[in-house]
Parts: sequence; structure tokens; C-alpha cells
Amino acid sequence: MVSIDHFAHELRTQLRSAAAQGATNILISSSELWRSIRTESGSMDACCEAMQEEIKHGDIIVQGKGSGEGIIVRYKGPRNA
Repeated sequence: MVSIDHFAHELRTQLRSAAAQGATNILISSSELWRSIRTESGSMDACCEAMQEEIKHGDIIVQGKGSGEGIIVRYKGPRNA
């Protein structure tokens, strides 16, 4: 089963990749992050939790979890290691 750690790792990988390409922010939705793991065994709740744990000052929650569609966050980059 996919854990929060798997989603957190994939999220940080996407943030590093965006920074390497010069992006100053990246918009990530939980549904897209969940699909990027390519598994049916991970829960959307674990994915959303990993995204929420990564939120730092300057990041913007575009869509909250209460919407029923997961969350969307605009993460400010580049991230500190």
C-alpha cells in the first residue's frame, strides 16, 4: 500500500523538477499527484495529507479539501532543501 511518505517523496520530486526548470511556483492538485504514483492502493486522504504537510509560508491553497475534489496548492519555489 502506498503511504503518505510515497506521496511526499513524489511531491518533493515534482517541486525540485519545477525549480530546476526555473519555475517560481508550481500548481499541484491532489488528484494529479495521486495518479502520478500509478497505483490503486494509495488513499486520496494520504495524498492530501502529504500535500498539506509540505505547505510553507507563501504557498497558496487554491482549493481546500472540503470541496470533495481533493486539494490544489500553488507551491512557491524554489524550495529549501
